[in-house]
Amino acid sequence: MDIRHLKYFVAVYEQGSVSAASRQCFVAQPSLSAAIRQLEQQLNVTLFLRQPKGVTPTEDGERLYGHACRLLGQFQALQRSFTEPVDKIRFRLGLIRALGVERMSDLLRQFSLQLPGLELQLVEPDDPCDARIISPELLKSGEQFQPMYHDHFQLALPAGHPLALKQQIHLQDFSGLALIKRTPCEAWQKLYPELVRQGIKPDIRADIHTIEYALGLVSAGVACALVPDFEQLQQRQDLVLRPIAITGLERRIGLAYSPVQASGLALETLLRLCQKLAVP
Repeated sequence: MDIRHLKYFVAVYEQGSVSAASRQCFVAQPSLSAAIRQLEQQLNVTLFLRQPKGVTPTEDGERLYGHACRLLGQFQALQRSFTEPVDKIRFRLGLIRALGVERMSDLLRQFSLQLPGLELQLVEPDDPCDARIISPELLKSGEQFQPMYHDHFQLALPAGHPLALKQQIHLQDFSGLALIKRTPCEAWQKLYPELVRQGIKPDIRADIHTIEYALGLVSAGVACALVPDFEQLQQRQDLVLRPIAITGLERRIGLAYSPVQASGLALETLLRLCQKLAVP
């Protein structure tokens, strides 16, 4: 059994998509798919059910995931035990909320892999730090901004919600709508004043801070929520995303840094990774 095949399997499992996993692993999608098929043939099982959008692990896939993570961890520990000690590189990275767990985990994983000895500390964006992942509105004087993501906000609905039958949500649909208010949220700051101007009152069921909690409440059928259109959300079966008929419900996210510090190895590495993510 090839260790690379296990790495590819874990990537597909965590990303929920062969195409997303191929980008993460920097390998062609046909090669990754062939590796998964070979792994299934070796184990004589089906690891994933192919869906129109992404893949879903089977019971055997769930079982293999735990074993694969342990084996890969042991393999990495074995490799590290034979490498020479490296100098520690301390780096403090400020993060705003609601950046997307999957994509940020992928970015930080690549950052750590490319810098042996990296000691990464994640802090609030206003704390002292070496760089910050923020929206342009939070830029400080003298900082430079490297664009990374361009998110469009949509309405997340519980599966089976009547509005899920519509292709687009209009402002009138928010009248009396059970809604989760999330603060801070760029989309809410733009949508709410427009609702007030038109005399539309949604039914606010909760006021929370994180997207993960908001999605949990949507999945449980409690209410709807405004969320960025993360790729992973498109593949979920427990909720439905629908665009909203109002312009400006979007945000740009990027890396803010001081040009004075841009010559450091850690910042150079992170900047290079962020440039690859830049949306034209």
